[in-house]
Amino acid sequence: MKPDVGHLRDGVRLVDLDAPEEVARLEDFVALHPLGTPFHRPAWFLAVARSTGNRAIALVQERGGEIAAFLPLNLIHSPVFGRILASTGFAVGGGLLTTDEADREPVFRAVEELALRLSCPAIELRGGDLPPTGSGWVLKTQSHCNFARRLAGDDEAQLAAIPRKQRAEVRRSLGMDLTIEVGRSERDRAAHYAVFRESYRNLGTPVFSRALLDAVVDAFGEGADILTVRHAGLPVASVISLYHDGAVMPYWGGGTWGARRLRANDRMYFELMCHARRRGCSVFDFGRSKTGSGAYHFKRNWGFEPEPLSYAGWTAPGHPPRDADPTSSKLALQIKLWQRLPLPIANRLGPLIARGLG
Repeated sequence: MKPDVGHLRDGVRLVDLDAPEEVARLEDFVALHPLGTPFHRPAWFLAVARSTGNRAIALVQERGGEIAAFLPLNLIHSPVFGRILASTGFAVGGGLLTTDEADREPVFRAVEELALRLSCPAIELRGGDLPPTGSGWVLKTQSHCNFARRLAGDDEAQLAAIPRKQRAEVRRSLGMDLTIEVGRSERDRAAHYAVFRESYRNLGTPVFSRALLDAVVDAFGEGADILTVRHAGLPVASVISLYHDGAVMPYWGGGTWGARRLRANDRMYFELMCHARRRGCSVFDFGRSKTGSGAYHFKRNWGFEPEPLSYAGWTAPGHPPRDADPTSSKLALQIKLWQRLPLPIANRLGPLIARGLG
């Protein structure tokens, strides 16, 4: 059942996301907020809703007719992992954005009330302003880190800024017979998804639907593009990147089995750094990784320093905490089994499962 648009408590209300003027107002708020991310944008959480069926919800608190607090959400439903209100769905960021005029506590109470109304036993805030300890929320501060650094002034300086061992890998990739394409066309999208779904199967992870990826690229317009590395005409590595406030974020990427031999992933990220600088970006945001994971160490090898992230989770009374962590020991067997699936079967089943991972 769709929650009624209107007030919940203490000046916090649900936004009518069917009203274009309301959506535009939220987009403007995120664009001007110093802590706004691509995942706070209605372009993101509405694209998620359209492509996966996971409802988009937005809470605001207003002071003097202006937005003082904004919390974007997706209501994620999974037959395996249950229901969760995530800020925001399929994202590594989100959470509550506030101004100096905001009163945060009523917003946290309002989202708890909304979760109970929607029979949703869990909430996760992925960054932003977090509830205080002892308020019924559990804070996580060491599980994930983000990696970002400034881009260099030109291509040679960018190469020189990479630590020696990783720079050697990039130099090897520059000697390979590889071509680079950047765009948003059907050719770009098809090449990306062919690589992406193979990469996810190899990692033991159900792949997201192409509809989700297309919806985000369409919603972001010039704020998203696809960079693909080809060998002998075939795509071997590809990444969808998002652009926000002078930063580029490579978000959905992957490579085939052959990509490692060709150093195609190394070439992909170096070319993206150079491409993003030419687009006017000054920051390369390598995104989130699980602390201590292979991706965590890969990003450190590029000279990026980890910045611990803080998340907050809430569980309704009487319910066990939700566990959809791919590194969880109870999911290890499922991951191994998924890695052995024939690619056509993994491609068919993956999106049906992944739409509930959130």
